[in-house]
Amino acid sequence: MGSNVEIKARVDDVDALERRVAGLADGAPETIGQRDTFFRTTSGRLKLREFTDGSGELIFYERPDSAVPTTSHYLIAPTSEPAPLRALLGRLFEVRAVVNKQRRLYMRGRTRIHVDRVDGLGNFMELEVVLQEHQAPADGRLIAEELMQALGVAPEQLVEAAYVDLLERKETG
Repeated sequence: MGSNVEIKARVDDVDALERRVAGLADGAPETIGQRDTFFRTTSGRLKLREFTDGSGELIFYERPDSAVPTTSHYLIAPTSEPAPLRALLGRLFEVRAVVNKQRRLYMRGRTRIHVDRVDGLGNFMELEVVLQEHQAPADGRLIAEELMQALGVAPEQLVEAAYVDLLERKETG
């Protein structure tokens, strides 16, 4: 099972953030369209991520909701046939919600920096510090905190919930 330390933050000025991220990133960003179908499970989160190129990934992850850098554990299974997999999973599990987003992915070392435009929610930034097999989560938290400071991300911008949770709150709020 893979692990990373991650944070999510609301973004008011995407252009200013992208300029700061570009100054720290190892190279140019990749723009990715994503559709995440979340399925209701008894533990963790299960989503099928579909990319605009027709490929996909089935992703299971466990992460406590927290507005500070938090460790996430995940499993990813790539698929070249996401549509039939979505249909099969929809027969086995209730569809919880669908999250559509445009993502700009930047890399800095082993850290993925996402600048996301999420339909119905707005603009966000995520940091995912990918941990090596025997690397302590404290190392990842330190990297995340240093990047947050370099990018000008204030603690009050941090969001404790996943996009799927934010969408559900908005629909029931």
